[in-house]
Amino acid sequence: MDVNDFFQTVKVSITVSDREGKLVYMNDASRAVFGDKVGQNMMPCHQARSQEIIRQLLENGETHAYTIEKGEVHKMIYQAPWYKDGEVAGLVEFSMVIPAEMPHYVRPVKKD
Repeated sequence: MDVNDFFQTVKVSITVSDREGKLVYMNDASRAVFGDKVGQNMMPCHQARSQEIIRQLLENGETHAYTIEKGEVHKMIYQAPWYKDGEVAGLVEFSMVIPAEMPHYVRPVKKD
């Protein structure tokens, strides 16, 4: 299976940027939400607070996860750095529709 085919068929929006904020990849689900923005910079699409968070993620190699609600739709957003040659090369964002209420399971930690 070609990995690109997999990322096109999964029902998760996947958007990838470089260190400067230029979008380098969008799967079909991402394009359905934002339109085809590959080659464009994502920073002007974000408010100042979000731009600062993005800069922090890129500088510190941190992740950022949160949920949002738009009308009846709930989503989980997960933003994380991706790496090339051991250095932060940009960000990847996964956005998935989730139920309003979700079960949460606590599983025991396995010891070696």
